[in-house]
Amino acid sequence: MGHRKLSSPRRGSAGLRPRKRSSEFLPTPRSWPSIKGSNPTLLGFIGYKAGMTHVYMVNDKQRSETFGKEIFVPVTVIETPPIVPIAIRAYTPKGSIIGEFWAQELPKELQLERRISHFKLHVEDNKKSLEKIQQNLEKVGYIRVIAGSMSSKVKSLGKKTPDISEVQIGGGDIKAQLDYALNIIGKPVEVDSIFKVGQLIDVIGVTKGKGFQGVVKRYSVVELPRWHKHRKGSRKAGTKGPSLGTPSYTPQPGQMGFHRRTDYNKRILKISADPAEINPAGGFVNYGLITSKYLVIKGSVQGAKGRPLFLRYPIRPFQLAAEAPQITYIDTFSKQG
Repeated sequence: MGHRKLSSPRRGSAGLRPRKRSSEFLPTPRSWPSIKGSNPTLLGFIGYKAGMTHVYMVNDKQRSETFGKEIFVPVTVIETPPIVPIAIRAYTPKGSIIGEFWAQELPKELQLERRISHFKLHVEDNKKSLEKIQQNLEKVGYIRVIAGSMSSKVKSLGKKTPDISEVQIGGGDIKAQLDYALNIIGKPVEVDSIFKVGQLIDVIGVTKGKGFQGVVKRYSVVELPRWHKHRKGSRKAGTKGPSLGTPSYTPQPGQMGFHRRTDYNKRILKISADPAEINPAGGFVNYGLITSKYLVIKGSVQGAKGRPLFLRYPIRPFQLAAEAPQITYIDTFSKQG
C-alpha cells in the first residue's frame, strides 16, 4: 500500500522580508565605508543602466584554473554623466545637522529648477551657516554633499530633471574634507576622479517591478493538481502553516519586484569616454546609444534599462589584483535579435 507524502521542502526564500515596494526610485545608502588615505574623495556616484554585452578578458585571479587565459565574461554597461555638488552638509556623529552651505552658481545643464522649483537662496544666511560649520569643526562627525546628476547629457533617457542624492566624503580629516567639498561645490565631477579601473563597488538600486503576483510566481509554490473537481482553484498554497502558533514563514500573494537591493563587490573592468568602443549596432535594446562617460561592470546588476543606480565604495571588499584587467575583445554586434 502506498504512503501519502506528508512533508515537503519549504518553497521560496524566507529572507528579504517584507517584500514591499521601494519608497525611493534612486535609493540612498544607509551606511558608508571608512576608507584610509590622506586625500578626501566622494564615496559614491550616480549612474544609469544601459544594458548588457560580453567581453573577453585575461583572467587575473591567482587561484583560478584559467589564470592567465582568455575568458568569456558577461558585463553590464552603466552610463555615468557628471554629477554636481549643490550643497554641503555637516553632521554630528549621532546624525544631527550642524549646518549646510549651498552653491552660489550652478551649471545651466544641471537644470536644478526642474527639481527644486521654488528654491530661494538667502546669501547672508548661507554665509552664516558656513561660518557655523567652520567654527564647530571639532563637533563634526562626517561631511556629505547633496549632488545632482546632469541627466540631460544622457540623450537616450530624454530626461532633463536631475536625480539628487546625498554623498558622503571619506579620507583625510574633517578640515581636509571640508576644503575638498568647498573646492568641488557647484562644479561638475567626473566618475574617473572617484573610481578607478579594477576596483570593487557596491551597486544600490531598485529591481524590475512585476506588480501584484500570486504565490506560485512569487514564492515558487507547486501548483496543486487540477484534474479533481473537489478543489476551488489550484494556484494557491495548500496550507499556510501549522494550526497552532504563528508560522515564521507563510507564502502569500503580494507585491513582486520593485524592491530596494544592494549588489556587493562588483568589479569595474573599464571606464571610458569613447562611446564608439561600447555602443552596439543599433544601440542597446530599450535604451539607445551611450553619449557620455560609462562604466563596464563585471556581471549583472538589478533594475530595468534606464534605471538610476547609486554606485558606492565597497563596504565589505575582498582582496583583488591591484592591476587593471586586460580586455582583449568587446562585443558590439547588434542586440536587436
